[in-house]
Amino acid sequence: MTNTSGTNSVSRPACNSKASMIVVSNRLPFILKRNEKTGELERKASAGGLVTAVAPVVIRGNGIWVGWPGIHLEDPNEKIPESDPKDKTPTAGLLSNKIVPIRAEPKLFDSYYNGCCNGTLWPLFHSMPDRATFIADHWKAYVKINEEFAEKSVHALNLLKENKEKNPPSAPIIWVHDYHLMLAANWIRQRAEEDDLKCKLAFFLHIPFPPWDIFRLLPWSDEVLQGILGCDMVGFHITDYCLNFIDCCQRNLGCRVDRKNLLVELGGRTICVRPLPIGVPYDRFVQLAQNAKPVLSTNQKVILGVDRLDYTKGLVHRLKAFERLLEKHPEHIEKVVLLQISVPSRTDVKEYQDLKEEMDQLVGRINGRFTTPNWSPIRYIYGCVGQEELAAFYRDAAVALVTPLRDGMNLVAKEFVACQINKPPGVLILSPFAGAGEMMHEALICNPYEIDESAEVIHRALIMPEDERIVRMNHLRRREQLNDVDSWMKAFLKAMDSLEEEADDIGATSMQPVTIDDFDEYLSKYIGYTQKLALLLDYDGTLSPIAPHPDLATLPLETKHMLQRLSNMSDVYIAIISGRNVENVKKMVGIEGITYAGNHGLEILHPDGSKFVHPMPMELQDKVVELLKSLQEQVCKDGAWVENKGALLTFHFRETPVAKRAALAEQARKLITAAGFTPAPAHCALEARPPVQWDEGRASIYILRTAFGLDWSERIRIIYAGDDLTDEDAMLALKGMAATFRIASSHITKTSAERRLSSTDSVLAMLKWVERHFSRRKPRANSLTYKNARKARDTIQTHMSYQMPAKTSPKPSPPRTPEKLSSGSESN
Repeated sequence: MTNTSGTNSVSRPACNSKASMIVVSNRLPFILKRNEKTGELERKASAGGLVTAVAPVVIRGNGIWVGWPGIHLEDPNEKIPESDPKDKTPTAGLLSNKIVPIRAEPKLFDSYYNGCCNGTLWPLFHSMPDRATFIADHWKAYVKINEEFAEKSVHALNLLKENKEKNPPSAPIIWVHDYHLMLAANWIRQRAEEDDLKCKLAFFLHIPFPPWDIFRLLPWSDEVLQGILGCDMVGFHITDYCLNFIDCCQRNLGCRVDRKNLLVELGGRTICVRPLPIGVPYDRFVQLAQNAKPVLSTNQKVILGVDRLDYTKGLVHRLKAFERLLEKHPEHIEKVVLLQISVPSRTDVKEYQDLKEEMDQLVGRINGRFTTPNWSPIRYIYGCVGQEELAAFYRDAAVALVTPLRDGMNLVAKEFVACQINKPPGVLILSPFAGAGEMMHEALICNPYEIDESAEVIHRALIMPEDERIVRMNHLRRREQLNDVDSWMKAFLKAMDSLEEEADDIGATSMQPVTIDDFDEYLSKYIGYTQKLALLLDYDGTLSPIAPHPDLATLPLETKHMLQRLSNMSDVYIAIISGRNVENVKKMVGIEGITYAGNHGLEILHPDGSKFVHPMPMELQDKVVELLKSLQEQVCKDGAWVENKGALLTFHFRETPVAKRAALAEQARKLITAAGFTPAPAHCALEARPPVQWDEGRASIYILRTAFGLDWSERIRIIYAGDDLTDEDAMLALKGMAATFRIASSHITKTSAERRLSSTDSVLAMLKWVERHFSRRKPRANSLTYKNARKARDTIQTHMSYQMPAKTSPKPSPPRTPEKLSSGSESN
């Protein structure tokens, strides 16, 4: 295993604001403690990403920070100390006269913080209303503390006004943070207008904003919305939260809203709502990972979990999924270990005490059940871990489990990615219910509520091929490096300087018949105007309508002409991937200069005429003949028949009476299984697949690598369209790296595709969009020729494995150099 940062360090100019900034947050950006010996107050640094990004901007702009110091000061006149002279952290330059502390009566503050913030708002905003309590006294405390924060913020604004000669000329920005302070902005605006104090107001929510049907359970929902709408700009982690907020504004308050441009109007003012996904200090974590000493002395693969001990983090579900993994895949026993770090949280609250007890019991039960003399499956750390040690855990873990039941963003996923400097890298498993799941597409997405499925995702991560791990992690690392916490800070400042800037189009709300324009929102931004495109398309049910017999599934003439024109575009590469044998699918399409893959990728015919054939165990070739005979003799009746594709057999029963299909299919399934093949359902058919670890997903990646070289993921954009379960293998393998379409009927269909289309006509409309998009481009001289791609292919080592040993394995046919390139051969 090698150690390298994997991405080049990005040098960025300092992030500066045109205006002074007043940051208003529940806690100050450092921890205040009293020295036990001297009794003096001391400042302790805080290592959070928010502080790292925001504090330097506040300091450079001569700004102020308003917040609670972390302890209740009995003497209201006791001053906040300066930072230690040796302090090199981002808050070191924040002078005490630039800090406005909040002082509150302890009982009132407890009712505000533990009662309303954490007892009501935290569970409700995490879509767990059954855990929320709605107590009027707690709400009154919340109102009073927010009024105190508003008063101190206006005091800070006056302080800036007194020292205006030292401040930037623009109106100061007051930036209010998080669910603790959702009322403050409205009162700040009122009092600032009364005192004729110029300012811009912004709010950022660090947790999810719930949908309307959850949010409206809050008895004080109208007040919260109006409090937030006191700002000029409201920021959330992801677009979904923005839309939830806008929906609540319209349905609760009756505001006029613009969902397309993410705008809300209230009292004659326009409030901009913006998605601002927060990042982590990427380069700092890379440096920590490079310098951290190893802390894991084991040869076993480590599955890592790092969380606060909180019911939103899905820790119990995670342990149960790991237990199910060991049950379903005992081959991992003594090979893997789950290292779960749980940071104590709200230890004085009974609900959290109960969770700790449940976790302790569950860890004990699982360890007691599976422990061997040389191995225990779970290592459980209940306590805090230093950043250096944490970076070492991140760096050396094979898999990171970030599976909250609900989370605003979750920075653990991003920290893990930043620290993945080893080669080969680990795998990130991420919950779709974390904000990070909306953008870290290359992670394996795992629904923590589905225990069995979660176990399978962990299994997939543990056995993932090295090339896929590298591709996925490279994408993740590059995105997190570009979108680090400094980038987030700049995005905020840009939003505050240009509030009329339009947001991305979110599309229409009423569905009309699919047109070319319907693909603009999804594809334009993804494909862009400089990238090449690879079109990977299924045949039956995608390009051609499903027919009673395969020979009748002809390609519509308009679709064929469209594919022909696209194949002549230098920036478009086409591959048809089908369950048919490769010669048949080429005959049905009838276009030269494109790639054809048959038998779900077991056979691949390249544009230059060279052919790849996946090696097959010799004994299987004999068994194909035996299985064909058995199927023909026992189940080929009532209109059912067997299609011989060479490496595959397909049992068709489309023409069989509906009442007889289930029995025939079950009989065929048993025959296929008994012969050592894998039965795979298709459209009114059952395929007998050889037991080789090769599918349309592996075949798709192979095709892309042969066509574009080992760095294909850097060079191209991909569209994949398919209509059945066999295409799901490709959609899963390309998830996060391609625009994927599933042609689905009205039946319940679970898919990994990002979009659904209704018919082959919709696919044709998508192809028309591609033609229009690429026709608008100017020709480029550096288009990739197939000759160069062939050279790249010659360097590829394709690794294959079988579920049963083979006596002899024929090698793929060697590629032949084309004598003359057709126009389609120059596609990329």
